[in-house]
Amino acid sequence: MAQHAVWFPSEEYKQQTRLYHLMTKCGFTDYDAFQERTVDHIDWFWDKAVKELDIEWFKRYEQTLDLSKGVKYPDWFVNGKLNATHLALEKWIKDPGMAKEKALIWESDDGENRIFTYEELSAEVNKAANGLHSLGLQKGDIVTLYLPMIPETLIAMLAISKIGAIFSPAFSGYKEEAVATRVKAAQSKMIITANGFHRRGKTHRMKEEALQAMKECPSIETMIVVDRLQETVPSSDNREVSWNDMLKNETDYKTEQMNADDPFMIIYTSGTTGTPKGALHTHSGFPIKSAFDAGIGMDVKKRDTLFWYTDMGWMMGPFLVYGGLVNGATIVMFEGTPDYPKPNRIWELVEKHNVSHLGISPTLIRSLMSHGEEWALQHDLSSLKVIGATGEPFNPEPWMWLFRDVGKYQIPIFNYSGGTEISGGMLGNVLVKPIGPVTFNAPLPGMDVGVYDKDGNPVKNEVGELVLLKPWVGMTRGFYKDNDRYERTYWNRWPDTWVHGDWVIEDDEGFYTITGRSDDTLNVAGKRTGPAEIESVLVEHDAVMEAGVIGIPHEVKGETPVAFVVLKSTTSATDAIKKEILEHATQMLGKAMAPSDVYVVPDLPKTRNAKVMRRAIKTAYLHEDPGDLSALENPEIVETIRKLGQPSLP
Repeated sequence: MAQHAVWFPSEEYKQQTRLYHLMTKCGFTDYDAFQERTVDHIDWFWDKAVKELDIEWFKRYEQTLDLSKGVKYPDWFVNGKLNATHLALEKWIKDPGMAKEKALIWESDDGENRIFTYEELSAEVNKAANGLHSLGLQKGDIVTLYLPMIPETLIAMLAISKIGAIFSPAFSGYKEEAVATRVKAAQSKMIITANGFHRRGKTHRMKEEALQAMKECPSIETMIVVDRLQETVPSSDNREVSWNDMLKNETDYKTEQMNADDPFMIIYTSGTTGTPKGALHTHSGFPIKSAFDAGIGMDVKKRDTLFWYTDMGWMMGPFLVYGGLVNGATIVMFEGTPDYPKPNRIWELVEKHNVSHLGISPTLIRSLMSHGEEWALQHDLSSLKVIGATGEPFNPEPWMWLFRDVGKYQIPIFNYSGGTEISGGMLGNVLVKPIGPVTFNAPLPGMDVGVYDKDGNPVKNEVGELVLLKPWVGMTRGFYKDNDRYERTYWNRWPDTWVHGDWVIEDDEGFYTITGRSDDTLNVAGKRTGPAEIESVLVEHDAVMEAGVIGIPHEVKGETPVAFVVLKSTTSATDAIKKEILEHATQMLGKAMAPSDVYVVPDLPKTRNAKVMRRAIKTAYLHEDPGDLSALENPEIVETIRKLGQPSLP
């Protein structure tokens, strides 16, 4: 038992979790022994997992796993037939006890709600599938979804899968160039967008960006537009169709029976340079892995309510959909922002919709923490069972603030680390073991996690590369039309070893700490350190709300840390406070590892789901080519940082 653990499950608590039920069915009461078995016998384990999730097959698979093409290209559930929409929706329509349960709660920026039962959602998906088919969409065609978090986004996803076509979600904040890049990479036949959406009381228009993108995309035959703003304006482009006009046929649409390895989603991640990477996910991959991590890992049960603050263009958007619906839960989709119009908005949503499982990012918690816990405590949070956190490493102070001041030591925080190409997580905080601040208490079932030094040897108690040694359900089937890049990205370091790109430390008691991306890692005078370690020290200072650290070239050390801090609203950016922050860092880290400079900035470059993009900080400061920054929520801050930097550094 780790000395730093702060949350301890009672025996009674452990035994009521879905994870414990699965363990005991498999003959285990000790998690570590169970996890070891799940990676020693991965085909045995994933067969047990799909049965535990009650996955319904049109045709039962003949073999759980075929590795005849090698570990890079596993074939799961050989000759099995299913459909992601059947798993998430239609399975529950046949259940009299579930058909009228809530499937979706949507809340707009200004507080409007729309609620759909499983039955009602299925009716809308049937109409959309008929409409899309009538417009020429066929099995295997690709549709780009450039939509905000509105009900039509979910309906479109499920309808596309029902037909057997493939959806490719794009971040709602992208501009025309980023949208066009993704459409061209996928060679999409259709694009579904909205005329706009509301955020922080302002109207953000999308249709114009989509129209501009289409000028570069001859593959697009049809653009379907959702009238979110209630101001339909006819387009001069004869490819445009109104979403409402498409929904004329209410008859049932027969769900396509798909092979287990048929693709259902291409989700693009931003690359540092060049075109984005298209992770290719299958009907039996992403939905099952997401459902397993949410249902068995985070203990999402039937009629629970899962709300993850995200965008459908990020992996956690589809995770919200399949992690919730495949488990028979209600999902909450939110158009707005967690601190608008007041810093209590996200807690208000929890109370209003009886959220049982809330998903956030560490950056969001740092931001909410600056407003004080009283905004959270004015709400009844008793419905909350688990708080999930992903996107980047936590710092100790915000983690403890969330656990202690908001959750009152009662609500476990499920730190969750994985990625778009994983379909979920590698490491987590399983609810049958003690949980400590910042760390992960175990690899998730079926995930054969290792930590390697530069020579490929397993290490403990020091920073190493996070690797995966066995394939898993949900592993991307390469990159769409670019498997050479897929192999270069994940498989080029050591034989048959997935190198994820994270630096991690495993301690003697089995707790893991992610210190940052390996391409973010600083090498200061021969010592490797993750930026999160330095950032955690900086935010311990009373004046600092959040921090971002990069490494820049140095004549003597090779590399030296430079810090960018956002101060709390009560603090002014004086030379004295900067000196004080530097002295604090030096005292805590030692002179060699402390930042050589501290810059006060109004904000840090962040994505829509509040993830700090250190690459944007570094390239701006060093006046280098930033690559693809289309995911940024606040691109204006990049220019602020650029003005602080120097075109040439020693």
